[in-house]
Amino acid sequence: MTTITGLEFRPLVVPHSVDAADAGDFLEMVRVRNIIYREISGHDDHRIAADELLPHYRPTEYQTRRSWVVVDDGAIIGRVGVDMPHEDGSKEAFWLIELLRDTWGRGIGSAAHELVERTAREFGRSVLQSWAEHPAAPGPQLVPPTGFGEIPRDHIARFYLRHGYALEQVERNSAFDLTASFAGVERLLAEAQAASPAYRVVQWFAPTPEEYAPGYAWMKSRMSTDAPAAALDFAEETWDTARIAEHDARYTSAGRTIQVTAAQHIETGELCAFNELVVGKDRREPSHQEDTLVLKEHRGHKLGTLVKCAGLLSWRDVAPASARVITYNAEENRPMLDINEAIGFAPIAYVGAWKKVLDD
Repeated sequence: MTTITGLEFRPLVVPHSVDAADAGDFLEMVRVRNIIYREISGHDDHRIAADELLPHYRPTEYQTRRSWVVVDDGAIIGRVGVDMPHEDGSKEAFWLIELLRDTWGRGIGSAAHELVERTAREFGRSVLQSWAEHPAAPGPQLVPPTGFGEIPRDHIARFYLRHGYALEQVERNSAFDLTASFAGVERLLAEAQAASPAYRVVQWFAPTPEEYAPGYAWMKSRMSTDAPAAALDFAEETWDTARIAEHDARYTSAGRTIQVTAAQHIETGELCAFNELVVGKDRREPSHQEDTLVLKEHRGHKLGTLVKCAGLLSWRDVAPASARVITYNAEENRPMLDINEAIGFAPIAYVGAWKKVLDD
């Protein structure tokens, strides 16, 4: 195991609240996290307040999370996390290592990766997967096997390659300007409504109403099977109304707002497509478009456009001071990117999805 003088990987204490006596490490971890994301992207769109991130660290029956703060001579300089889903047959471990830039080049990342691998093996996981933003840069580029998108062979890419990872997918990070004209969104919504007379739009805010919870749960389960995943591994997820309630509470317990816009088949009442928009309790912050999916059997009716446009139009009243919406899509997901581009989303960054299969 790599030994670096003064370096410690200290298990993260998850406090009951950010005001608790033992919240110090968590508060400092979030502060450092936000600095790291600004260093990578050059903006604060990924910033989050400690009390809003805290619910995502609380124990859940759906996964095991192991987290550490990286301490260098007494100062927290980053974090390490490993998540192991509890789905039947799951062999994946999803991880992150985030370090302040001025600590790079000392072997700290490699020491952290040893901890990641050891933890994955302890839980019987054989597939390690991780995502990282790769800012545009000149020089050699890497293209995934999908043939869609590219990232520079930068410091972060070289780290993954050195540790035996393969680039499997590139995701596009796009943004929509909420301060610009919505005329195009209104036009696209009208076209989608004309193309989908058998469907209607329904919307709600978390917590999800009882009447929509089963359909929403089914659609969330399909995210693990129907979204483009290249050669990445994802165990099929099982969602029910209890899992929806737990999902919703991660947002509502901290004052965050999540709006779901869905397409409902009028004749059967089935929910067939959905889109999620999220904003923090400070609604002046950037908004985030999270999951979007059209069930396979209902594709071809412009339902993706329907739910995205309807959601954005209503969002003007929800978060009128939020300047933009941020979203992520696989570069090979051309149907969804076509919708986003038509609406007005523009690419701002690219993310590499990396995978390594551990030897027995």
